[in-house]
Formats: sequence, C-alpha cells, structure tokens
Amino acid sequence: MIQPQDSTSQAVRASARDTTLLVMEARSLKKIYGSGEKSLLVLSDASLSLRQGEMVAIVAPSGAGKSTLLHLLAALDTPTSGTVYFANKAIETNDDDAALAEFRNRAVGFLWQRHQLLPDFTAAENVAMPLLLRGEDFTRALGMARKWLAEVGLENRADHRAGELSGGEQQRVAIARALVTGPTVLLADEPTGDLDEQNAWAVFELLERLHRMHGLTSLIATHNLALAARCDRILGLEHGVLGTRGAAASASGAPGGEAS
Repeated sequence: MIQPQDSTSQAVRASARDTTLLVMEARSLKKIYGSGEKSLLVLSDASLSLRQGEMVAIVAPSGAGKSTLLHLLAALDTPTSGTVYFANKAIETNDDDAALAEFRNRAVGFLWQRHQLLPDFTAAENVAMPLLLRGEDFTRALGMARKWLAEVGLENRADHRAGELSGGEQQRVAIARALVTGPTVLLADEPTGDLDEQNAWAVFELLERLHRMHGLTSLIATHNLALAARCDRILGLEHGVLGTRGAAASASGAPGGEAS
C-alpha cells in the first residue's frame, strides 16, 4: 500500500534531498496504448523527482507499468501527456532526433531485465557498441569497454562471446554497457528479475558499489522488496500513479520477497 512518509528519519532525508541538485523530473506522465474501446491506460499520473546521488526503487508487481515509466524517462517512448525534464530542460520526444539520440547515449544508461546482448559478439564488443554508435574510434572504444569489464569483474571474459557467458555474467556485461558512456542517470528495469537468488544479490551489490563510486543517480524498477529496501527511497506504482511506499521486507531478508 502506498503511504505517506511520516518518520523522523524519512523527514531528515527528505530535507537533505531538497538541497541537492535535481537531475531528472517527471510531471504528470500519462500513457495510453491503443484508442477507443481497445485503449489501455498504463500510467495515469506519474510524477517523480530524482536528485543527484540518490538510489531510488520503484516497486510494483509485473504488469503495473514500471517498464513503461522507465522507457518514458529514457525517451525510448513518448508519453500521451506530461513532460520529462533532465537538468531542468524538457525532453521533447517528438522534436530533434539528433538531440534525443545524444540524450539516450550520454545522459542515461539503460539496464534491461533481459540483457539484450548480441550473442555472436564478444563481451568487449557488446560493451563498446554505444561508443561506436556515437562515432568513437574502435580501438579507444574497445579499450574503454575492457576497463568497464574489469570494473564488473569480467576482465578475463572480455574476449568470450556473449552467448558463452552465464546469466549472471551476461547481466554484468549489460551493466558495463549501460555505464561505458558515462551517464548521469542509470535506469534499471528489473535488473535481477531473470537471476537466481545468489546472482540477484551479487548483481544488486555491484550496482550499489558502482552507484557510489561513480556518483550516479539511479532509478531501479523491481518487484523485489528486500532489494528495494537497500535504496534511499521506495516508490510504489498503483493504478498508474506513483507514491511513496514503505518497505515490507528488511534489507537483510531474502531477495525473494515480492511486491503485491
């Protein structure tokens, strides 16, 4: 159940956030698929603010609209109404294609639930892909990719094809690919959803470490309450509306606890 923040510690954290730079904001996002009798309302009034250095979780069951919201924030989809702001500037998803490509490539790193790697390319080539798409020299791009693979503990797997890696390794490659461009914001869509319990914790702990080390602002969509409890704030998504939610599982609990 979405509920108001009313504890002293939450109030202190909220006060501290008010003095921190606002990085990304969404105002009254609505998303409707289809039209007429076949229309489907996914988001009805989704508003949020992400401040520099925050790690925020969005908790909701599968099908509640978490992926849709992240796609709108990343300018991978267009809202029916409402506006997304980055660094206090509106992102007009139907305006300048070159500017949108620049935003997607440099401002935001997107981590998919299913890693979306190219199986016949090596881990290093997969990580280098966003750099190559923006015109970086191949040798430099590959060098940056190897650096990031070392950051996620896969320096010895850089020349293995993605299809030869385990599920946990593939998701680590995907993390490196999401961060190789040096984004300000990391948007992670169920990053542990396809992993077993051990790998889920390992991947989440890696995300926490990289978040701190690189001064990221991170928004993580999950249905896993125990993992969400490790974040600075938890938002719930119910009936297309975002609101503050309390954690129903402790941070030390098993990561199998799910939102309902």
